[in-house]
Amino acid sequence: MRAVVLVGGLGTRLQPLTLTTPKSLLPVGHHTILEHVLHNLARGGVTDAVLSLGFKPDGFLSAYPDGVCAGVRLHYAVESEPLDTAGAIRFAAMEAGFTDDTFLALNGDVLTDLDVAALVSFHRDCRAEGTLHLIEVEDPSAFGVVSTTAEGRVEAFVEKPPRETAPTNYVNAGTYVLEASVLERIPEGRRVSIERETFPAMVADGVLYALPTNDYWLDAGRPDQLLQANLDLLDGARRETVDPIGPGVTVDPRASVARCVVGAGSQIATGAAVTRSVLLPGTTIGEDAVVRDSILGRSVSVGAGARLSDVVIGDGTQIPPGAVLHKVRVPEPR
Repeated sequence: MRAVVLVGGLGTRLQPLTLTTPKSLLPVGHHTILEHVLHNLARGGVTDAVLSLGFKPDGFLSAYPDGVCAGVRLHYAVESEPLDTAGAIRFAAMEAGFTDDTFLALNGDVLTDLDVAALVSFHRDCRAEGTLHLIEVEDPSAFGVVSTTAEGRVEAFVEKPPRETAPTNYVNAGTYVLEASVLERIPEGRRVSIERETFPAMVADGVLYALPTNDYWLDAGRPDQLLQANLDLLDGARRETVDPIGPGVTVDPRASVARCVVGAGSQIATGAAVTRSVLLPGTTIGEDAVVRDSILGRSVSVGAGARLSDVVIGDGTQIPPGAVLHKVRVPEPR
């Protein structure tokens, strides 16, 4: 089985972390989001994946120089201009030669324990042209809302409807099984949204199906969601687990660290208190500093006595001693 993974987004909502790192290469636990995504695909029988790239493509090439991630062979397709979701899927599939068989397509910032093999099996049993994974959410207004028949055939696909008009709370979870014939539905050389153009056309033809599950699922596209993804690993909400303290970390015996993921080589000094936070590799927390509900990028230095709460700090930033920061991003998003 082969897959197209969309990882070309700018990651604007995750700035300043994504000013230096594509969002799919940000860590959850001590592995990148992409590694988590591909590990789950491999568990479902995927052997090859093409990464649909746009923003900072060199980061992916340098991260996996041997062309393998989580046991999956990687191919690369770099867009010269944004083609939107369907356009990107078509371009990447054509570039990698995924044009003669069933394949998966998915968003590269969605973390899930979905049984991919079961989704493919359902797709084939239905003789569908395309099949979506669905998840039930409390507020569907930020998603593509999907209503189906009892057999799973999609009756309506409504992209981001107002909450009060949504026909159901089941939403598009961002993993698709597609026949190669779907590529013929996508015009070449222009922006095409699979949610707004391709799927509605398939609904009209009666060839789009969907399978709801109650698996773990999280879109890690915002700082609060990225923090939650890390906490979920700590709390055992996933099939995967994590050692909260990375290799080479130094924590003074008189420091306090609770419900945190601390990246490799970080240092936490005496009297410091760090809670519900993610420290990327190389972070330094000074004496008596307090950090809570925050994400600190690579090689961040927090001065002695500083107080940080609900903040996102970009790579290499130095926080002065005694600084008090609350609900800010440093540097500010562009």
